[in-house]
Amino acid sequence: MTDTTGTDPGTGTGTGTGTESLAHPRFAEALRELGLDVEVRRFPDAVRTAAQAAAAIGCAPAEIVKSLVFAADGEPVLVLMDGASRVDVERVRDELGAALVERADPDTVRAATGYAIGGVPPFGHRTRTTVLADRGLLDHPVVWAAAGTPHTVFPLDPKTLIAHAGGRLVDVRERGA
Repeated sequence: MTDTTGTDPGTGTGTGTGTESLAHPRFAEALRELGLDVEVRRFPDAVRTAAQAAAAIGCAPAEIVKSLVFAADGEPVLVLMDGASRVDVERVRDELGAALVERADPDTVRAATGYAIGGVPPFGHRTRTTVLADRGLLDHPVVWAAAGTPHTVFPLDPKTLIAHAGGRLVDVRERGA
C-alpha cells in the first residue's frame, strides 16, 4: 500500500496533501516543525529491517537509513548508517572518545527516542542525543528512513536528512563494507 503526494523525494517539497499523518504522531509533528513536506509511505506488513524496507520500496538496501541507538559510556547515541553496511563499534568509540560503546537495549531506545526498534526515524526524538551520520549515506541522491513506525518510511536527500538530525559526518562503517 503506497500513498504518494507529488512530493519531490530529493528535496522534501511537494503538494502538501498531509501524508505526514501516516507517520507516528511525534514524527509528524517534527516534520511540521521543520517545515518538511515529505511523502510518507505506509506498508501493511512491518519493514523492520533494511532488507525488508528495500524490498517493499523497490530500492537498494544501501538507500535505506538505519537509525541505530548505541550506549556510549551509558549515554544514548544515534548512528545513521546505510542499510547495506554495518557499524564498527570501535570506530564509534574512537569518534566519541568513549570507554565503552554497545548496542542499546529496547527500553533505552524507546526512552531516548520515543520509538520502538524498527521504526526509529533519524529525527523527531523524545530527547536530544548525539548523532553520528556515516558518510556512505551521501553516496545516494535520495535515501529512505523510518517515519516512526515499523510500517512507515519517507524519502529525503541525505544532506537534508543529516542536517535535520543534527548529525556529524563520520566514517564509522566496518572496513570493507
